Amino acid sequence: MELDAAKMIGAGLAAIGMIGAGIGVGNIWSSLIATVGRNPAAKADVELYGWIGFAVTEAIALFALVVALIVLFG
Repeated sequence: MELDAAKMIGAGLAAIGMIGAGIGVGNIWSSLIATVGRNPAAKADVELYGWIGFAVTEAIALFALVVALIVLFG
């Protein structure tokens, strides 16, 4: 196998982590909406944790992207 083909395959496999991050973000927001729907008075308490969870999950997606780019161009 050529080196360029191996780099493309490796970058594609590293980018799979972004799929998991997308699923995680969807789970975070759906749980937040369900929680606020059940108890609207708790919105101020749980909204901060929703944003923190969103930020951490997106950071994982960015790490996966950086690894994919390093594999591809490094």
